[in-house]
Amino acid sequence: TYGQVNKQQNNSCTPCIGISTSIISKQSENKETPLPWSQLSPVLAIRLAEPVTYTLVLPFIYEMVTSFDIAKTPKDVSFYAGLLTMSYSICNTMTTMIWGPLSDRIGRRKTILTALTGDLITFILFGLSKSFTWAIIARSLNGCFVGTSSVARSAIAEMADDSNRTRMMSLISLMWNFGIALGATIGGLLVNPVDQYPIIFGESILFKEYPYLLPCMVGSLSTAVGLIVGLFKLKETLVVEYNTNDTEETGNLQIVTESTPLVSPTDIAEISPKPLANLFTLSVIMKQVLCIIALMALGFGMGDQIYPIFAATTPSDGGLGFGTQEIGISLAISGIAVLYLLLVVYPRIEHKLGALKCYQIGLRTSIIYFIAIPFLSPLAAHIQQTLSKTANKYCCLWILLVSLVLIRIIGNIFSFTSTNILVTNIAPSKNSLGYINGLQELTINSMRAIGPLISGTLWACSIKHNYWYPFNYHLVWILCGVLLFAAWRKALKLPSSVNVFAAGRVTQSS
Repeated sequence: TYGQVNKQQNNSCTPCIGISTSIISKQSENKETPLPWSQLSPVLAIRLAEPVTYTLVLPFIYEMVTSFDIAKTPKDVSFYAGLLTMSYSICNTMTTMIWGPLSDRIGRRKTILTALTGDLITFILFGLSKSFTWAIIARSLNGCFVGTSSVARSAIAEMADDSNRTRMMSLISLMWNFGIALGATIGGLLVNPVDQYPIIFGESILFKEYPYLLPCMVGSLSTAVGLIVGLFKLKETLVVEYNTNDTEETGNLQIVTESTPLVSPTDIAEISPKPLANLFTLSVIMKQVLCIIALMALGFGMGDQIYPIFAATTPSDGGLGFGTQEIGISLAISGIAVLYLLLVVYPRIEHKLGALKCYQIGLRTSIIYFIAIPFLSPLAAHIQQTLSKTANKYCCLWILLVSLVLIRIIGNIFSFTSTNILVTNIAPSKNSLGYINGLQELTINSMRAIGPLISGTLWACSIKHNYWYPFNYHLVWILCGVLLFAAWRKALKLPSSVNVFAAGRVTQSS
């Protein structure tokens, strides 16, 4: 009797156990997996190195090109500054598609550490520049070794799961935007230290001979830290993915005996990265996303390159008349906002709206910045004419500038962070993440290579000939806004399925 009662009780409890198990499993699915900080931190330190070396030059690029005495007039400086920026981006573009596939074959760790070593050496060489030829060669070599951002994204994508992928991708953008602010601050405050800080560096023969060496040395510390942390902490994240289509798609179990080979020839073929021809037969969605990324990167690339030129140009020619310190500060003021936006705001909004909607929001927001910022030049010209830098008008100029920079950083964060997520979602398999992220990086760097030449040439022509609006100093900024508008229009046509990451394949959402 006792056994029958006990058996009935156990049977009656079975459904309850099933329900509770189902509830627990659903709760566990909704819970975010803790971030693997011991493995993640070295990759983030490595990710910080590239934006620092990229933006550190911007505050003093106008002064640097002027000191080389290569430009015939001040209005020609923007053209040569564009060439210097373009050389970096061209070499970055040429090597991007080497680092990604290389990391798919030899691993993420070896690829990242090799690139960081080259970045450290070549950036110091750039600080030793005393001629335009030396500067452009050193900058080109530096560009060859900073194309590992796609490898870093691949490594992080391999660490993440569906619950924490958005937050981990946000950390990539956090490092990029924080690096932009950090690099701009270092470049603006430490260039030409003998003149800026005579009490400390007044007797330094080294920095008097090489006025651009100190900011490059300090900026390269982030690269050195990433290299050291990577040597001791970074573990290989690339795990080969075997062919399991037969079992996964049919649902049948394979019986493995002692005579069954653990790895079949077809499995070995699956381990290697997909051929170029196969990857280009993905779907139309991947090509659409790359086209949108190209338009976005060209717009942002032109704006990033022309801003320090615009800020350093005299207000009578359509600029702001800033010095290197003011340019550095104006580029760095977004640092605090970046931390809050990427760690708090963006993950919550992306969780509710999805990466595609966030991407569209970022593009629309950035258009406001590009259209509005050239209107600050007349205010700067008025301040210069009345010599009222201490008056309220000067404060008004900075308040408007800071507001526009914050608008731009919001657009930048939402656009590029969403791009990282979308491209990862579209990857055909985890084994091809290095290639796909490299393809994204190739697209971005290609546009960054073209952008400086276009913006520098247009800026030089527009201020030299004093055309009427909109063909005066507004022209470059309007073109940037038009490119982002075109990207936004094309992004509206993307399906919501790009928000889903399912075994590296885009699946249509219900």
